[in-house]
Amino acid sequence: MSQMSQPTALSRCPSCEEPLESGDRFCGACGYDLSAVPAPPSDTPTLTMNGTTPHPRSEADPVNWPAPPAPGGPGAPGATHLPTDLPGTDSGGSELPTTPGAPAVAPAVPDTPAAPGTHAVQSASKGVRFDRPAEPDDYHLASPKPSTPTSLPTSLERRDPHEQGGPPSQPVDPRTATPAAPVTEAKVCVACRAGNVDTDGYCENCGHAQPRERDHMEQELGTVAAVSDRGLRHHRNEDAFAVSRTALPDGSPAVVAIVCDGVSSATRPDDASLAAARTANEALLEALPRGTHPQQAMHEAVVAASHAVNALATEPETAQEHAPHQNAPACTLVGAVVTSGLLVVGWVGDSRVYWVPVDRGAPPVRLTEDDSWAAQMVAAGLMSEAEAYADERAHAITGWLGADAYELEPHTAAFKPDRPGVVVVCTDGLWNYAEAAEEMAEVVPSDAGQRPLHAARVLVGHALDGGGHDNVTVAVLPFPATPQGAGSA
Repeated sequence: MSQMSQPTALSRCPSCEEPLESGDRFCGACGYDLSAVPAPPSDTPTLTMNGTTPHPRSEADPVNWPAPPAPGGPGAPGATHLPTDLPGTDSGGSELPTTPGAPAVAPAVPDTPAAPGTHAVQSASKGVRFDRPAEPDDYHLASPKPSTPTSLPTSLERRDPHEQGGPPSQPVDPRTATPAAPVTEAKVCVACRAGNVDTDGYCENCGHAQPRERDHMEQELGTVAAVSDRGLRHHRNEDAFAVSRTALPDGSPAVVAIVCDGVSSATRPDDASLAAARTANEALLEALPRGTHPQQAMHEAVVAASHAVNALATEPETAQEHAPHQNAPACTLVGAVVTSGLLVVGWVGDSRVYWVPVDRGAPPVRLTEDDSWAAQMVAAGLMSEAEAYADERAHAITGWLGADAYELEPHTAAFKPDRPGVVVVCTDGLWNYAEAAEEMAEVVPSDAGQRPLHAARVLVGHALDGGGHDNVTVAVLPFPATPQGAGSA
């Protein structure tokens, strides 16, 4: 009696891993044809853990495996599930791609060579780089540090040559490739903490104006310091300052402070004050070391600042912002140069310089005269100082830097104080609350010579406490100037 061929004894279905019973020809769960399963090969497969090629246990001819059944036909095995089909994270803690066929993007590889005695291993499937010793095979991997992988440029992404219709791309070393441009995070509103800030500086959600860089500025440079604040009423800070130190040809120190106040009724007043302050400061730093007398250097610096403000009138930005009722960009300027024995001041407009001696028994002095309507009334004897500055026209300036100025007349003066003191350079945002020299001296801290930044902060705070109706800017310079690192007298 002929016998039918017996199927290979299997304990589990090759397709669905369902347990089988002896004599089953088909899987009771998925219907897989068990007669198509060939006899197991005589050798045992070897699994490698270090990426090396396994050596065969024998040189016998390879097994002649039968052709697999046609996809979708009878006896076809179920769909194969790969590890990449399951959600997971890579060694950097990022989620693996879940879209079928999506390329695996390798995290950025630091531009550091492998440690001595190690070799770099690049995974062909996930693009994850490991630096590990070649021997021994048994080792312990340290826990990966959590990090955010950076997307590589398109040139580094793996591509399928069959999908791209061309030869496979050559591997690119991530260490020499151009890194991807960093993504700039949108600024979040400081008021509502929800909306983004547009290019004009306002929240797109609540419309709140965001703080600008110039709303409050501080700088300390050795024995000179300056503070500028927007104040409590203005929507922006139109003041600017510059402080610096240099040396005269004989090696003695010279300290410079420039303060400018933009004219609010003009176009781009904030740009005008900034251009004037920077230009005047640079002109002084260039002239003083050459041996130019400080008073002459101050005059030339005011003229250079005027040219810088005039140039703003021809820029396209001015034409875009200019309104029929507005003048060209304009500002006031006041500056001081302090040396070991000389004090030089220069100004155009109504910003001021005050002298406050360390010995408060000596009288303080205002060293500048305003270019203003009130000053003209007082000089002509038509009003007393109190009456003139109480008038609503008091702060109408008669001199300024700008293309619309009638005539540039820089004022300069030189003094040789016979005692140590403090020089206060400020805009009307401060002296409106301490107009007389005696009032200013009362506000200046007694240790202003040793702590100029603290003194400048106190003076700005005094104006803000008084109402802060205007921008406030003040610079404090001890006299005489001392070498860098030396204490004040």
